[in-house]
Amino acid sequence: MTSYYPPITYIIPEAEDGWLLKTILLRRMHVSRKLQSRLKLTEQGITLNGQRVYISVHVQAGDVVEIRMEKETSEDILPQPIPFEIIYEDEHILIVNKEAGMIVHPTHGHYTGTLANGVVDYWLKKEEAFRFRAVHRLDQETTGVLAIAKNPYVHQHISEQMIDNRVDKKYLALVHGTPNPEQGEIDGPIDRDPEEPHRRIVTPDGYPSLTKYKMLESWGKGSLVQLKLETGRTHQIRVHMTSIGCPLIGDKMYRHSVYREIEGTVDRDLADEALLDSLPESAREIVRLDQSMPRQALHAFELSFEHPVTHEMMTFQAPLPEDMKELQRRLNSR
Repeated sequence: MTSYYPPITYIIPEAEDGWLLKTILLRRMHVSRKLQSRLKLTEQGITLNGQRVYISVHVQAGDVVEIRMEKETSEDILPQPIPFEIIYEDEHILIVNKEAGMIVHPTHGHYTGTLANGVVDYWLKKEEAFRFRAVHRLDQETTGVLAIAKNPYVHQHISEQMIDNRVDKKYLALVHGTPNPEQGEIDGPIDRDPEEPHRRIVTPDGYPSLTKYKMLESWGKGSLVQLKLETGRTHQIRVHMTSIGCPLIGDKMYRHSVYREIEGTVDRDLADEALLDSLPESAREIVRLDQSMPRQALHAFELSFEHPVTHEMMTFQAPLPEDMKELQRRLNSR
């Protein structure tokens, strides 16, 4: 016997009397055609007043439309008792505060130790069946708010909000130097670096990319910056801040331009105090700041979107992590 999640319900108002059911599903319940096709394959996937019907039927005011999705599990993800912080959870979504160093989803070479392994284990212990569906991504070393959908309808709904730029994602970063101007937009197309394909660069032939930023505090050598993504390119914040001369402190991939001036050195050499002392003071300060932060100083502190089922606007926040607070204190003491 097929097991379903609780139904998502819509009651036909007077203004929609006589509409086709398929129009209600698409325009009012925002069920994609792909998901409609999937729902039609199950006995209780789409019902009208409790009865299975063709989606070509006309509805009447007061009719009750329900969609039900089959329960799923992530059978390809190994459950592991990995602790993680929950910000919010209901029967449709899970919001977590991802810690630094944690990969979101298993990938080639990283089949275990991920957030997905921990979440699947958490659900299993609660005797709940969901498939792990991260709605968006955070880099391994980036901390902060991450949304996980518990069914395909919720995943589709939030994904469409992202495409329509209706999801508000805000970040905090500690960067080298002071942005000039202190508030503005970085409109720089991004694509792969042809010489190092794992890296991204700003290039005229790249994909349109827009980041809005505002400096919140500056200590001369470094600044606390709030950023809002208008597009979602890989490494977008890191690439854009580097492009204006303010790379993220601790970022080992997108480094300050001063490193190009330190010829013949590598990371292990820069740990040598004698070598550091031989550098100009400005370069020495940049290197020491990077060495004091084991990852790029980037935190996803706020996420806002419309709840796919209740249609309530929801905002989730995660406080600045301890390593970034310590870096902030270090900057403040200089």
